[in-house]
Order: sequence, then structure tokens, then C-alpha cells
Amino acid sequence: MTPRKSLIMATMLLSGTFAPLLMAQTNSAYDSQFIEWPTYNGNDLELTVDNSGTHFKLWSPKAKEAEVKLYDNGHTGEAFKVLPMTFDASTGIWSASVPEKLYGKFYTFRINQDGKWLKETPGVWAKAVGVNGNRAAIIDFAQTNPEGWATDKGPEVKNFSDVIVYEMHHRDMSMHPSSGIANKGKFLALTEQGTTSPQGLTTGIDHLKELGVTHVHILPSYDYNSVDEMNLQNNTYNWGYDPLNYNAPEGSYSTNPSDPKARVREMKEMIKALHDAGIGVIMDVVYNHTAENDNSNFELTAPGYYHRHWDDGRYSDASGCGNETASDLKQMRDYIVNSTKYWADEYHVDGFRFDLMAIHDTETMNEVAAELKKINPSIFVYGEGWTAGDSPLQPERRALKENVSKMTDIAVFSDDIRDAVKGHYTDASDRGFATGKPGLEETVKIGIVAATDHPQVNYKKGNNSKFPYAKSPEMIVNYVSCHDDLCLTDKLRKSMAGEPEKNMIEAAKLAQTIVFTSQGTPFMFAGEEVFRDKQGVHNSYNSPDSINAIDWSNKAKYKDLFNYYKGLIELRKSHPAFRMTTAADIAKNLKFDKIDSSKTPNLISYSLLNHANGDEWEEIKVVFNGSDKPQTVDIKKGNWLIVATDGLISPNGGLGRLEGGKQTVAPYSALILARP
Repeated sequence: MTPRKSLIMATMLLSGTFAPLLMAQTNSAYDSQFIEWPTYNGNDLELTVDNSGTHFKLWSPKAKEAEVKLYDNGHTGEAFKVLPMTFDASTGIWSASVPEKLYGKFYTFRINQDGKWLKETPGVWAKAVGVNGNRAAIIDFAQTNPEGWATDKGPEVKNFSDVIVYEMHHRDMSMHPSSGIANKGKFLALTEQGTTSPQGLTTGIDHLKELGVTHVHILPSYDYNSVDEMNLQNNTYNWGYDPLNYNAPEGSYSTNPSDPKARVREMKEMIKALHDAGIGVIMDVVYNHTAENDNSNFELTAPGYYHRHWDDGRYSDASGCGNETASDLKQMRDYIVNSTKYWADEYHVDGFRFDLMAIHDTETMNEVAAELKKINPSIFVYGEGWTAGDSPLQPERRALKENVSKMTDIAVFSDDIRDAVKGHYTDASDRGFATGKPGLEETVKIGIVAATDHPQVNYKKGNNSKFPYAKSPEMIVNYVSCHDDLCLTDKLRKSMAGEPEKNMIEAAKLAQTIVFTSQGTPFMFAGEEVFRDKQGVHNSYNSPDSINAIDWSNKAKYKDLFNYYKGLIELRKSHPAFRMTTAADIAKNLKFDKIDSSKTPNLISYSLLNHANGDEWEEIKVVFNGSDKPQTVDIKKGNWLIVATDGLISPNGGLGRLEGGKQTVAPYSALILARP
């Protein structure tokens, strides 16, 4: 897994370089053979247990034979029984049943394709698995529900702009000795209350409550390929972007990977604990590729079908990881839709972040969102609006950020605000608006208005985007840092090398102030509120805990920074002017002050007017100074509350008052004022 960003492709699409491709490119001739295959959308694929026994169904339209192997053990031993399966050509389904309820047993499928028996596989729909996910498990899911699960639910979300996302990895949050958490690196880590750092400050779930975020986005929690669950003493680390079993939890995050029920029960306990704390849970999902090619569970059940190919039969690789899945084929589309529905229903998941979402087609994504909304109207769906390479899927069908307005109830990350605020992700030394680089003001404004059409924003001057691609601010997720690439602290240390750390902390405050006061949904990377770093490692997907774990002693060392983040979050939650829901409201109520950036670079000033979005404040003045020198702005006369100034913040205007006139804004800082 490597950081995958396709800004080159996005730029080509925007500039019109892709225009010939839009007309000429179609699905490959190789993949066209699969369009006529029979498909099946029942909710009983692979395993059901009822009063009449245990029933197996496998979708494999071109297999010559198929069988189920039954095991007593999830990892070792020979099959105690082999069940031949019968075929229904109209659906492509192979079936087998036994009259007993086989709870506690394990199974695999095997097919004969073109006269050759392929390797055993748990299938693509395994919902419980044994150690290392090689065999599927038969369990009673009712026995995995924590107390109170029947009434468990996440926070109600009326608008995506009300969500505040905190991106975290299970191990990062708890593995460091300073976390005070007993179940380090486990689902259960986030069920522990009262955990503290050596200095007595909150960690874990109590830290999340104190900070005030509404949702945690947890890096992949499904069963992935790279960690040997039989040798957890090796402390192998991975982000988890190498999917193995999409519908079963990762065993290394459970206290007993050999017990299929443990991982299910403990993940549910984590989700319930977060829900009880008022925090929603967003799953990072990676339906765009599989960990292996020919030996993936997809290929071992229906060879050729689930992945895209070029005309010569080669795997297409828009993921940069060896292959890509074919969401535009019906059985794969149904798989993605039904898999997300399963997580939402069985695990009460509150949202999904789609990795490399542009590998999927917009029709699939629209169906995902529509079906999830039927289960839970508060579910939040968003993703990366880019690919890591070319694909047979036509660009106009891809779920690119530029195509977000073709989708409903789906948001995309804004690389506009990311690269403009802190500097481009491809160059560690490159500075951004918040660290003194001129010429990025208009691109920052694109982020401020959430890529919507605004009369004062000139998209021709945008670095990444050349047109307003979002019809609504609820289509945009704003961020300056995530697990990919240099985290914000490391980026500041690289790009501001030679400056005192105080300047870097002020720049961090400014960068996040821009994110949290912009329209759209704010997103932050775990630990940056305590100046977390990864020792300069940009692609830490398999780096050890010594690189990735959050040192919670930093919370005392950088207490001022933590309190500033906390204040930003409280400000946003308290004042709906920062959370407008329509492009029309933004165009009407957000007014930029005229500043000649050629003469006064790195200065942006704007007002939120008219009690925007029902805000109690009639006007909010927001000023960003990304220069290394103080800059002066002219504030109209009035009785202004000082909300933020010189690296300090008070969400309800507790920093004093001023009457307007010329005001000096400190280097690398924001000035926020309000008139009641």
C-alpha cells in the first residue's frame, strides 16, 4: 500500500486532455464477456442457518463443479465432510445443505474451472472467519451482541456539514506506553474509560469526548491480509489496505483471533462504547482492489469476473496495488452495495470512507448511498475522488471529485484546500498559504466555499480545480492531513526547517482554523491536536509502532495546541454560519474583502453575514494571515467580540472586544471577530 493520489489525471480531465478518451474509451473487450452472465442478489449468499439446517450458496456461473468442505478447526485438520453442490444455470448459483445447525464448525468452497480444481476459499461473503481468514466460520451472530445492542444507535446527523471527522488507526491510538490503555491495539481499547497519560490527562475514548469530535473514521477494520494472526507477538503493523475478507472483522484487533465470535463481539463492543459516548463510527472500506490477484477469494470463486482487465486480459491497476475491481458489472456492484448494508445493519456503522472511490462508477456509489439511507438516514458516505492510474472505466463514469455533482448524498475530499494550505503533498519542502507561500489565495478560497459556485472566486486561478465541481458544500470534506503522505507536523518540520517550533505550532493552528471555519465537512488526522508526528515517514503503512503510535505525553507538552483544537471544534459546533448547507446560501452570506494578493500576499479576509444559517451572530469576520510578518486589515466600526487572535481562541467571544478600525494580525495566525 502506498499513498495514491491522481492529481495528474485530475488535471488532465479538467484541462480537457481526456476529451478524446471520453468518446473513445469503453469497457475492454475482455470484460465485455461478463456482461451477460446470470446474476443473483439474494441476501442468503454463501451461508444461512435456520430451523431446517445449514445452507450454502456460491455464485460461480462458469464452474464445472463445486463443493463445500466442512472442518472442525478454523486453521488445521482435514475436512470431516465434503458436500457436492448442485447448479442453477438461471442464477449461476451452486447450492448444498445439511439438516444440522453447524454452529462452531468451519467451511471452505472449491470449484472446478475448465477441468481444474482451484484452491479452497472461504468465498467472498464470509462474515466470520478462523485465524488468518482462510476458513469461514459458522456462528450464531445473536450471541455476539453486547448488552443493550438492540437499542444501540449512533448520533443523529441532519446535515453532513455538522459532522467533524477524526481519522485514526486502532494501534496508533493505544499502543504507546503513555496511553494508559490495557487492551493496546485492540477493538476493546476504545471501550476503556478513565485512561490517562503519565501526566494525568485523558487518553482514548475520554480524549475523544473531551476534544469534541462527532465521528471517528477508523482505518480498515475488515479482515486484511498482511498480519499473521497466529504470531501477534511480532507486533506486525499495517494500515490494512490489503483486503482479504471484506465482511469479517480483522482478527489482530481482537483478543483471540482463533475465536471467530471474539472479533465480532469485540468490534460491536467498541462501536457501542463510542455510540454511548455520542460518537459515530465510520469504516474505511477498500472495495476497489484485492490483496492478491489470481489467488484472491473473488478469483477463486468466479475467475475473471470481479476484476477489470485490459483487452489483452491483463489486470487493470487503477489502484496501484496490482488490480482493480469491476463495480460496473452487476454482481460486483451488488456486492459493494450489500456489503456496506451488512456493516450498517449488523454492526451499526455510521458511515463509510471509500478508498480510491473514483475506481468505482457513479451509478454504484449512488446505489450505495441510497440503500444505506434506507437503513440509517444519518449515514455519511465520502471518499477519495481520484484513482492511482488509468482504468478501462470511462472517465465520465468514474466517481471522481469532478463528477461529485453526478452523485447524491456522497462527499469527496478537497485536495484544493489540502495542497494550498500546507504545500503540495509531493514535495516535503513546498510551503503553502499557511506557511508563507504566496499565490495560493484563490485556491484557499475554493476550499473556503467548498468548491461551490461563488461570484468572488476565480476558479481559473485554482491550482487543482478549474471549475466549481460541487453543487453543495455537503459534497466536500476539507482537510490538510490524513494517514497518507506527511502528517501536518512532519510537513511543517520539513517545509519550515530552520524556524523555531513556535512558528510551526502557530502555522498548525492557522491551517486547522482554515479547515474548521470553511464550508463543508472538517476532517483531521488523529494526534495532530497534540502535535503528533511520524518521524518524517510519509508512507508509514507498515512502519513499526515506534513510528506510528501517538505519544500521549505530548498532550501535556502541547496543551495550548490541544485547547486550541478543542476551541475550534466548539466554535464550529456552536455556530451554524460555518455549516451552511446550500451553495446559494454561501454565495449570499459569505463575502470576501477585496485584497490585492499581488501587493498583499498570504492574506484572506471575509465575512459571514445575515445571521448566516440561523446563527446568533449577525456577522462573523474571519481573517487569515499566512505571512511570516504581521499584516493589517481594516475592520468596519462596531462592537466586535474577539473570538480568536494571536493563537488564542474563545468560542463564545471571551477574549475581549474591539471597536473596529485598523487591526494587526500576527504572523501565521487567524483573527475571528463576531457582531451579535
